Amino acid sequence: MTLLPDCAPRLSLIMDSQKEALRRIISTLANKNEELQNFLETVDNTLVGLQRESCKVMTDLEEELELLSSAVHERGEELRDIIREEKHRKEAELQEQLSEGKVALQSCEQLLEFANKTLGITTEEEFLTAAKQIKERVTMAPAFRLTTRPAVSENMAQFTVDFSAERAGLQRLEFLPVPRPPEIDVSRCVVCDNNVTVAWRPADEGDNDDFTGPIKSYELEYRKASHDSSARAAAEACWEKICDIRDSQVTISDLKFDSRFIMFRVRAKNKAAAGEFSEPVAMETRAFNFGFDAATAHAELKVHGDTVTWEPQRVKGHDPRLRAKDCKSSRSATPSPNKAGNRTGRDRFAGESYTVLGDQEMAGGCHYWELRLLADWKSFSVGVAYRSSLGRFDQLGKSAGSWCIHASQWLQNSLAAKHNNRARALDWLLPQRIGIYCDYDNGDLCFIDVDQRRLLHSFKTKFSQPLVPAFTVWCGGITVVTGLQVPSFIDSFLSTSRSLSDLSQ
Repeated sequence: MTLLPDCAPRLSLIMDSQKEALRRIISTLANKNEELQNFLETVDNTLVGLQRESCKVMTDLEEELELLSSAVHERGEELRDIIREEKHRKEAELQEQLSEGKVALQSCEQLLEFANKTLGITTEEEFLTAAKQIKERVTMAPAFRLTTRPAVSENMAQFTVDFSAERAGLQRLEFLPVPRPPEIDVSRCVVCDNNVTVAWRPADEGDNDDFTGPIKSYELEYRKASHDSSARAAAEACWEKICDIRDSQVTISDLKFDSRFIMFRVRAKNKAAAGEFSEPVAMETRAFNFGFDAATAHAELKVHGDTVTWEPQRVKGHDPRLRAKDCKSSRSATPSPNKAGNRTGRDRFAGESYTVLGDQEMAGGCHYWELRLLADWKSFSVGVAYRSSLGRFDQLGKSAGSWCIHASQWLQNSLAAKHNNRARALDWLLPQRIGIYCDYDNGDLCFIDVDQRRLLHSFKTKFSQPLVPAFTVWCGGITVVTGLQVPSFIDSFLSTSRSLSDLSQ
C-alpha cells in the first residue's frame, strides 16, 4: 500500500503526539511508582517502629508490675514482722506471769497442808507456835502479792489491715495519660543583653481521675522568625531544642538577634511520655544587623563573611621598613590612584584608604555592634561615616562626615579619636574587643572597651545624614559581631560621655 505524499507528515505528527502522550504517561507512572515505593517504605518503617515500640511499652509494663509486686511483698514482710514482734512480747509477759503463778500456787498448797496439820495439834504451846508460823507465812506468801489478771490480752485487732482502697485503686489502674501543655507566662519572660529568659506555668492537674502523674522535666524549642505569627513563621528556620529542663523557666544565653522575633514553645514530660507543645509565643528581638559591603572594600582587603583581612598585592610597597631595604628602585611600589581606579569599581576605596563600609544604614534609633581583633593585627580604625562624605581615597576621621577611633601597634602602641582631620590621643590600653554604640537621634557615638567595661571615647554631635559603619584595616584583620542588642550597661556610659570633651563638627 502506498501512502499519499500529504499523509506522511500527518502520520508523523500523530506519532509524535502519541509519543509525547506516552512519555507523559510514563512520567506519571514513574512518579506514581516512586510514590508507592516511598509509601511502602514508610509503612514498613512504621510497622517496624510499632513492633519495637510495643515491645518497649510491654517491657516497661512488666518492670512496673514487678516493682509493684516487690513493693507489696516488702510491705507485707514489714507488717508480718510487726505482728510477730507483738506476739513475742505478749508471749514473754504471759510466760513470766505463768511461771510466777505456778510458784505462788505451790507455796499456797504447802501452806494449806501445814495449816490443816496444825489443826490436829493438841499441845497448846506447839499449836501457838505453829499458828504464828502460818500467820507469818501467809503474810509473805507470793499468792497474796501476785495479780490475778493477765498482763496482756490476746486481742490483736489493732494489726488488722484493710487493702480495699488499694485494691480498688489497682482495679482502676489505667495507662498514664500524657501531660497537658504548659502555658508560657509572657509577663515573666525577659529579653536583655542577647539573653532570653522564658518562663511558663504548668497545666493544672485537675481531679484525680485526670491526673497525669508528676512532671519529670520540660522541653523547650525555639526558632528565629521574621513574623510574630506561628503560621507565617512555619516555613522559616527549624526548631532548636533544650531538653531535660527541671525548672519552670530557662535562660538562653549569647544569642545572635539576626531576626525580628524568636518563637518559643514548651511541653511537659512525665514518666510515660511528652505532651503536646504549648501555643508558640513570639518575643521581639530587634538588633542592628549588617555585613561588609564588599563592593566598597579596597582591592587589598579581603572580605570573608564577618571578617576583613589585609592581603597586600605588593608587600614592599606598604611596609616602609621593607621599602627602605629595596635599594634597586626609589619608586614606591604602592599602586597609584589612577591604576587602582582602573583596576577596581567606582565605589571601591583605593590608594592608601584601606577601607570598607557596612551594608546597612542608620537613620534613627540606637544601634550597637562590636569589633574583635585578629591575633596578627597592626593597625585599624572603626567608626561611622556619611557614605556620601567619603571619597575613594579618603581615610576615616579626616573628613567632616566621619568619626572613628584609630589604634596601632606597629612601632608603638597608640589609640586616638579622629574626626574632621583632628586627632585626640587616648590614654588607654589597646582593647581586643571594642563596642560601638550609636544613638542617632541624640547624636551620641561611644566607643567602649567591652572586656574592661570602660568608656574609651565618645563623640557628641548632630547627625544630618544616614550613617554607615566604617572600617579601616592595615596589616592583620578584624571581625565584626552584629545582631547585638544595646547592652544594659550603656546607660552608665552615657552620663559619663556628656561630661567629656568631644570632637564634634
